[in-house]
Amino acid sequence: MLELPKADTNLTVWKGVMEEEGSFDEAIAGCEGVFHVATPMDFDSKDPENEVIKPTINGVLNIINSCVKAKTVKRLVFTSSAGTLNVQPQQKPVYDETCWSDLDFIYAKKMTGWMYFASKILAEKEAWKATKEKKIDFISIIPPLVVGPFITPTFPPSLITALSLITGNEAHYSIIKQGQYVHLDDLCEAHIFLYEHPKAEGRFICSSHHTTIHGLADMITHNWPEYYIPSQFKGIEKELAVVYFSSKKLQDMGFQFKYSLEDMYRGAIETLRKKGLLPYSTKEAAAIEEEQETVPLKVEEPTAIEQKQETVPLKFEEPTAIEQKQEVVPLKA
Repeated sequence: MLELPKADTNLTVWKGVMEEEGSFDEAIAGCEGVFHVATPMDFDSKDPENEVIKPTINGVLNIINSCVKAKTVKRLVFTSSAGTLNVQPQQKPVYDETCWSDLDFIYAKKMTGWMYFASKILAEKEAWKATKEKKIDFISIIPPLVVGPFITPTFPPSLITALSLITGNEAHYSIIKQGQYVHLDDLCEAHIFLYEHPKAEGRFICSSHHTTIHGLADMITHNWPEYYIPSQFKGIEKELAVVYFSSKKLQDMGFQFKYSLEDMYRGAIETLRKKGLLPYSTKEAAAIEEEQETVPLKVEEPTAIEQKQETVPLKFEEPTAIEQKQEVVPLKA
């Protein structure tokens, strides 16, 4: 972050621990606007309740308390998640801000990312209760899968899912089966837009593009043919309906999206390549794997000597008279 443009004059960095009460007091003191964008995203957690769910809930409540103490905060903008919207046994054609994911289904199914979905649902609902009680102007923004260039040194969690067709991470295919997407820069602009808009209130979906896993595979193959992208997916039917996240509420207020789905992936892929986190091609490796899987075992024909050895009968010698006699001689006590 310190390498961002104008960071030396416009950015100060403060320490904050999400679960530590009062940890954000100093950072928020004197502020008029607060953007809560951080959340734990460890899909491989061995203790999701204590490592993901509780820190997410306690983090937003601690920030709300710090906003109350500051007495200067005019609006708190919370980054929610599509995981709060459409994680259900059956997908609807269109989702809007009135929709909520099925928490019982999430805990029962425990699909990839279940602890993240649960944490965001519980955190947002607790935030709505707390801000209403404490009279804090609160807005939540609901982004789908966020794709684009990034500044972190490691592979962002959202891109692990978004680029799973390239990396072959099949555990994430269920998330992009009927997916929705937004460019990182569009999402950032939406945060600022809603913070500044005097009539903004409630929840806002911020989603610009929608496609199925098959449509995404076609788009990546067309733009980046150097990557091996499967055309069939185990357990996923060929004919899939597109599931839409309606951003009508946001757009009716005047917000406009700038980036295409191709723009999102181009920014992400170029950044990953520059950081050495993604190979420039996977076609050669995929071809080698396919060749290894299809090469038949070579069975050598037996040689003439081996054939002769296999057919030579075993010769049993008749016992001699002495041997026959030895076999029947009783032991002398």
